[in-house]
Amino acid sequence: MSRWSRSRVRCCLAVLAAALSLGFTAPGSAPRAGEPYPGPYWVNPVGPAARQAAEWRGAGRAADAELIERISLRPQADWPRPEGIEQSVRALTGDAARAGRVPVLVAYNIPHRDCGGLSQGGAEDAAAYRTWIEAFARGIGDRPATVIVEPDAIAHLVSGCPGAPSAERLSLLAHAVGQLKRGPATKVYLDTGHSGWVTDQSTLLEPLRKAGVEQADGFSLNVSAFQTTASSAEYGHRLSAALGGKHFVIDTSRNGNGPYTGGEDPWCNPPGRALGTPPTAATGDALIDAYLWVKRPGESDGTCRGGPQAGRWWPEYALGLARAVGGPSATGTA
Repeated sequence: MSRWSRSRVRCCLAVLAAALSLGFTAPGSAPRAGEPYPGPYWVNPVGPAARQAAEWRGAGRAADAELIERISLRPQADWPRPEGIEQSVRALTGDAARAGRVPVLVAYNIPHRDCGGLSQGGAEDAAAYRTWIEAFARGIGDRPATVIVEPDAIAHLVSGCPGAPSAERLSLLAHAVGQLKRGPATKVYLDTGHSGWVTDQSTLLEPLRKAGVEQADGFSLNVSAFQTTASSAEYGHRLSAALGGKHFVIDTSRNGNGPYTGGEDPWCNPPGRALGTPPTAATGDALIDAYLWVKRPGESDGTCRGGPQAGRWWPEYALGLARAVGGPSATGTA
């Protein structure tokens, strides 16, 4: 991905600060006119949603541009590509630190990633992964960051992932947690799937412990999924109790209308979904550290239902997510 110069980034941040009062906000977190999104998370001014909003506004599609700004003007996680990871992470955390905010990053490069699914890939072997995650941690350094560690890696392992040795994967996850927690201002959440996936939580406990959850700040739920905030919170509270009170975060990026129940592959670009509660650390729940937009709304789950490849920007789907805000269960808490 091409990057703007620092001066352009600072310029865009200034423009965003004046504009962030637009769009929608979670109850209790609405900024006053002229104030930026109340944080603490960083809004990256460079991204497909921001480019789409600018393009449509220039083309006279002002209403559609305003809808897409419901995405572009909200903090979202960055998923740095494996190549040049140390430099990419250093640039992201540096830009966020200069803005006085905390970036949300996703470490997603475990060997046998996605178990051969639409987001398959990952490091070539265990040694390559260790080298990669160490570079990721060096890129953060002593700057603030919140890191989601390897979405789906444990849930896939528990539910069956041919070709991924269990002991090796858990060892690599523990190494990742240990390396990232060397950063004095890094919060680390080990991903645990979602409430509709592994229903027998007892099968998660030993893998999570071996993967380093006790050293992490907690675990993450619902990444790239659509389970409601209420079901995720209930699931998280039960898992937390079994783990001795660990905290957790929930991905609310696309759960505004809950999960899709109208056909096959409910996980892959399902129709009729909506943006969920905007990112905030003010959850009102002592165990839930944050609602985050980990999956970047509008980026495809894969080549199903006419979508582009996994991770590619799909403006029509993004527009649908933004347009559906305000419909039934739009807060994702039903």
